[in-house]
Amino acid sequence: MLPSKTNVELNRRHFLSENAMGVGMVALATLLGEENLLGVPKNVQQAPVTFDMRPRKPQGLPTAKAMISLFQHGGPAHMDLMDPKTELTRLDGKTYDGDVGFSFIKRATKTLKGSSFKFSKRGECGTEISELLPGLSSIVDDVCVIRSMHTGHNGHEVSIRYMNSGIAGVTGRPSLGSWITYGLGSVSQNLPAYMVLTDPAGTPVDGTHNWSNGWMPSLFQGTVLRPKEPRILNLAAPAHLQGSVQASNLSFLNRINRRHLDKHPGEHDLEARIASYELAARMQDSAREALDIAQETKATQQLYGIDQEVTRDYGTRCLIARRMVERGVRFVQLFHSGQPWDNHTNLISTLPSACRKTDVPSSGLVKDLKQRGMLDEVLVHWGGEIGRLPVVEGDPKTGGRDHNGQGFSTWLAGGGIQGGMTYGNTDDVGHRAVENIVTPNDYQATLLHLFGLNHNDLYYLHNGQEQKLVVSAARIVNEIIA
Repeated sequence: MLPSKTNVELNRRHFLSENAMGVGMVALATLLGEENLLGVPKNVQQAPVTFDMRPRKPQGLPTAKAMISLFQHGGPAHMDLMDPKTELTRLDGKTYDGDVGFSFIKRATKTLKGSSFKFSKRGECGTEISELLPGLSSIVDDVCVIRSMHTGHNGHEVSIRYMNSGIAGVTGRPSLGSWITYGLGSVSQNLPAYMVLTDPAGTPVDGTHNWSNGWMPSLFQGTVLRPKEPRILNLAAPAHLQGSVQASNLSFLNRINRRHLDKHPGEHDLEARIASYELAARMQDSAREALDIAQETKATQQLYGIDQEVTRDYGTRCLIARRMVERGVRFVQLFHSGQPWDNHTNLISTLPSACRKTDVPSSGLVKDLKQRGMLDEVLVHWGGEIGRLPVVEGDPKTGGRDHNGQGFSTWLAGGGIQGGMTYGNTDDVGHRAVENIVTPNDYQATLLHLFGLNHNDLYYLHNGQEQKLVVSAARIVNEIIA
């Protein structure tokens, strides 16, 4: 005789509360599901609503199958890194006669500040890169440097949200990783589709908004790995529950849930929970293996700078990111604590410090992907939400640069991007993007295109309305596509 509904519910709750069995909290990112709210991309092969990450057919022919975003919070100073300005150097110390929007008016000046760092032509392509980025210089033939990014906003959060979720300053919207995993699912059924690697020193500016699922089910939220070992808590079951005992318990839990679901068809949150526990069980082996960088050769670890103190943490996370996409994870993001590129003061030392931490690991990632034959299908992004002004903030010798969303640089590699080129330009002093301007919506439309998704057709039905990542006029930047 089957137990009553009440007893089944009590048994299930009691079982979950008393027998966690090492089901990692990371699996909770696959919980939820909103009844009748899960839309599908137009022109994508239609299927019944499910709460899993099985791969979905893209609308077009993709060149990218996965993406690793190395987000650089704070606004890297483009005129000191990737966008050399000889005219700015010539005018160093002169008064700028253009209009400037300052974020910190008390320290503001209109004194132009040329770069203190030398630029040289790098690679066969001859792209000029700063001496601060020897790693980037070594991969420049595989990289497209975009020198004409433009948000039109100087603030951090407003521009972060524009870059990451499609509308400047608006919270509560799904992030780029959520949209891509929503549209395509995941190749791996043993790991979350969207992974986030945060900094041991703390969370980035704008916190969890950076990887939010917004009004989508949390199945599409970024799953955050702990910044230090163990990166997933409670991944392994206690010794006395491992093996056949755990298998029996999981089987029992599944029977209880399935029995309840049979009595209440359409209870989508329960379907999502069942999928979550199944994923958690599979992750106990897969995640442990994916996170074990000790399997990598000494040469590979050195390529990422793991043998050096200054690059060890960022290099470790870059290597984990490669291991994740290698195992079918669709989207991986790396974040910094705070915003290390926000160099308002003492730029002469704080900018090189940020470069030393990230440059070798970032270039090592691209080199490693290429030597493994993965770069053609894995898109790598490096960049922040804004750049810096061409005028000095504070004292010319000890000062820095204020925010600048009018023009800045980023780079892309792999996944169908044309390497060994630059695209767009800022004006003579690096203040404003003036040629081939690329907005965040252009950037997003281009990325979706590389994944075989049409930014005009990819939508999510929320409260009866079609919601999109790209909400304003945008273009695919075909010139940077191979």
